[in-house]
Amino acid sequence: MDYKFEVAVIPVSDIDRAIHFYKALGWRFDAEFADDEGYRLVQFTPPGSPASIIFGSGVTDAEPGSTEGLHLIVEDVVAAREDLVGRGVEVSEVFHDKTGVFHHAGTTARVAGTDPQRTSYGSYASFSDPDGNGWVLQEVTTRLPGRV
Repeated sequence: MDYKFEVAVIPVSDIDRAIHFYKALGWRFDAEFADDEGYRLVQFTPPGSPASIIFGSGVTDAEPGSTEGLHLIVEDVVAAREDLVGRGVEVSEVFHDKTGVFHHAGTTARVAGTDPQRTSYGSYASFSDPDGNGWVLQEVTTRLPGRV
C-alpha cells in the first residue's frame, strides 16, 4: 500500500496577505474555493513539488503561525536562499547543525555556513511566512536509498 504525502494545512490570519506572499515566492496558485458561510480554501504548490499547502478559513483550528519545520528540499541551498532574498523574503543565513545530523529546533546548535563537506541533507536556511509559519530549506544532492 502506498501512502503519498499530498498536502499540508497551514494556519494563517490573513488569507489575502498569505496569497500575496506565496505568489511572490513563485509558487503555483492551484485553487481557491469559498462558500457563503465563510469557508475559504486556497492551495499553492512549490515549484517542482508533488505536495501542496492549503490555508484559509474553516480549514484548521490551529493558531496562525503555529506550524514549524516545513521542509523544502533544494539542490543548492545558497542559490535557493539568494532566490528567496531576491523575492523580498527575509531568510536566515545558511547553516548546518553542530551534530552533522538533522537540525535542532529553533536556532539551537546552528553553525554558520554550509556543512563543511557539503554532505547531502546537511545544509539549511530558514524563513517564515507573514504569520510566522516556519519553513526550512534543506540541501539534498544525493537522495538516501529508496528515496526518489
